[in-house]
Amino acid sequence: MAKPTPLSGFPELLPAERFVERQVVDTLARTFELHGFANLETRAVEPMDQLLAKGETSKEVYVLKRLQDTGDGDAGMGLHFDLTVPFARYVLENSGKLDFPFRRYQIQKVWRGERPQAGRFREFTQADIDVVGRDELGFHHDVEVARVMAEALSNLEFLPGFRIQVNNRKLIQGFYAGLGADDPLEVMRIVDKLDKLPGEKVAELLQADAGLSADQAEQTLALARISTDGTGFVDQVRALGVHHPLLEEGLADLAAVVEGCAPIVSERVRVVADLSIARGLDYYTGTVFETRLDGFEGLGSICSGGRYDALASDGRSTYPGVGISFGVSRALVPLLSQGVVRASRSVPSAVLVALNDEESRPGADAVAASLRASGVPCEVAPTPARFGKQIRYAERRGIPYVWFVQADGSHQVKDIRSGDQVEADPDHWTPPTVDLRPQVVMNHEEQKL
Repeated sequence: MAKPTPLSGFPELLPAERFVERQVVDTLARTFELHGFANLETRAVEPMDQLLAKGETSKEVYVLKRLQDTGDGDAGMGLHFDLTVPFARYVLENSGKLDFPFRRYQIQKVWRGERPQAGRFREFTQADIDVVGRDELGFHHDVEVARVMAEALSNLEFLPGFRIQVNNRKLIQGFYAGLGADDPLEVMRIVDKLDKLPGEKVAELLQADAGLSADQAEQTLALARISTDGTGFVDQVRALGVHHPLLEEGLADLAAVVEGCAPIVSERVRVVADLSIARGLDYYTGTVFETRLDGFEGLGSICSGGRYDALASDGRSTYPGVGISFGVSRALVPLLSQGVVRASRSVPSAVLVALNDEESRPGADAVAASLRASGVPCEVAPTPARFGKQIRYAERRGIPYVWFVQADGSHQVKDIRSGDQVEADPDHWTPPTVDLRPQVVMNHEEQKL
């Protein structure tokens, strides 16, 4: 078999990198569960009509051709491109078994027809939290999901500082309606391109595709340029001279979110009212979030979401919700590739049990079994090479300790970093906690996650 060529957009991690990813997932899960979010996993495939119903385009969905139209009206199936659409379907199917408001977290693979580039993949892991109600959902949950996700990201100590950018779809939609825009949703979709296109090009699109005048386009961009750490945005918006009841409602809601998130602001966490944030998907109806890493703005938003008042409905009840999603792969893979974060070793083993000769392997296996019974990850040397070679083998793999069985049946363990070698009992010896498992190290310094 010829050497295979890697598939662009489908990242595969080395063992040490995979350890870091698992630590991230475990940290996120612990934080979410501390706040009462229950874990679930949905299937990988959804009917195409559901996948395309909320504003996504068919070119971004991976279609499963074997499950395409069979001639009986089946519209085919595709791999889910996010976790919100399958979650909405899950809520509808299980509404009689769930208690509302229902709080869930989900950490799972998704697939999207992206053009592969830094932070953008065709297969990647997302971590979502959502709170869903039946017919109504308190506004305080908008603040809650932002605070929970900020806490979760703060617990990932290797992440640099980050800013959560908040806006409100009612605010911007009301502003566009007050301007006299014929299609406020089209204006919103164009404004959402501001992180990819210069303002002049967006102004051209607003006039050509949304039918705005030059003055209306300039007012639209003036709104998008407003960004404040506090609630000063309210006066700045009103100074633009546009009036609409929905605009006033959005201003009040956004001010409430910014004020509610004030307690989480720290050296690493900022909460910014940024009126350029629109979110392209149609199902958002109120608060919207995007999050950017300090120093890694080129990755775009690594964490986003918002309020959706009518994502799911069964004809009798409507299930409003609010959620936020962290792109685990989007944030982590570039940091791993740039050496910002790494694992202290590439294998779980804390101890290598040395072999005197091949006949001593059963005894070495017995030592390893005793260590494992105490919760110490270990392995037996693959060959009875000279002890110097066995130590170098452990060193290459990052294993900190080598265990020796002496000729008289006694035992010694060597810390190959310091050279210290002491007598030890395999039934009772354990390494220091910091050596028991690999550690996540930032910038090659002795900082640990």
